[in-house]
Amino acid sequence: MRAVFLHTLRRFRGSIPAWGLSLAALGLIVVPFYDVYLAQEEQMLQFIENYPPEFLAFFGGMAAINTPAGFLDSQLATLPVIFGIFAVLAGSALFARDEESGRLDLIMAHPVSRLLLFGGRFAAFVFATTGILLICWLGFALPLRGSSMDVGMWQMALPMLSTLAVVLVFGTFALLLSMLLPSRRTAAATAGGVMVASFFLSGFANLNADLKPVARLLPYEYFQGGYAISGLNLTWFAGLLAASTFFAAIAGWRFQHRDIRVGGERSHRFSRPSRPRHPQP
Repeated sequence: MRAVFLHTLRRFRGSIPAWGLSLAALGLIVVPFYDVYLAQEEQMLQFIENYPPEFLAFFGGMAAINTPAGFLDSQLATLPVIFGIFAVLAGSALFARDEESGRLDLIMAHPVSRLLLFGGRFAAFVFATTGILLICWLGFALPLRGSSMDVGMWQMALPMLSTLAVVLVFGTFALLLSMLLPSRRTAAATAGGVMVASFFLSGFANLNADLKPVARLLPYEYFQGGYAISGLNLTWFAGLLAASTFFAAIAGWRFQHRDIRVGGERSHRFSRPSRPRHPQP
């Protein structure tokens, strides 16, 4: 399993610094901007008040934007969706990419069990996802020393943990779909659609209370954002991790009990009904 883990982790050697540094750059901009906001707080509040009420309600009202938690929440609102792109693409490609290229059946010819192969690759995926958010956290934590934002470095880690829990749900869901749907592209598109729908439903639920029961069925509703610095909701966090574990377990079970696609065979494509052929006269 260690060899599988390290081999899979090498595949992420470009993604980890690329995604990590890109998200860290967001923190290097956001945290110093808090001081700029405080220096022009009155003008900023007047500017925000000119927004349509529906827009403000979509993002939770933004009533506490002049506090560190409210300000961070407004800046981190789309982080699970942005970083979720990586999780969906990586999760859907964890096995489906090798299947569709014809490499996985050759890999399975080696003396390694399916369980160890799945466990090693999945562990590398979780490690890479965590590593990216660790770099992102550094981008938000390091500028705190020169900022008036009254937030400790370890407090800043709590929104990252909330993000990690949400993103892992989307990534493992994409992994599961890659075991069930005909292609990686279909799995990634479906999981990505659920991710975007989760974001918008959570916002629209602030405008229409009738949508709240539906929003609660999707992961984004349990993302704390900047308000996590006041304390991580461990019930939500554990629930999201449980959902990720469930999706991963079903995906692992499915991987062990289904046939491996051979490259070019298209064995998992939905078949179209053939047209009747008329005999030639």
